[in-house]
Amino acid sequence: MASVTVDDVRDVVNISSADVPDAKILKMLKRAEVTLELELGKEIDYQNCTDAEKEFITVLAAIYSICYLTGGSAVGLSFSVGDQNVSVLSNAPPIDVLRAELQRMLERLKGTYVGRV
Repeated sequence: MASVTVDDVRDVVNISSADVPDAKILKMLKRAEVTLELELGKEIDYQNCTDAEKEFITVLAAIYSICYLTGGSAVGLSFSVGDQNVSVLSNAPPIDVLRAELQRMLERLKGTYVGRV
């Protein structure tokens, strides 16, 4: 099983602990965990999860951290990000790339259901 750390989130957007404190990222991890739980309809623990769940939670928390740094907002899977011309984010991946990756991962995590009526 895998565990998501604050450094995993920072690595995605190339920021330091001076940019976003640990306590903030831990809250973002919990929000991302709850969002994934709601999407999948099952209990998840970001400290003890599958590799796929870890990746989803990490990317979603990274998006939350970009929102935090830019003054944008994020709720669940909806994001509003202000001007990204912040020096801290100069090496961060574009938000659209992260959002698309997140959507792709969620579709895989949900899987395909084939049943009988």
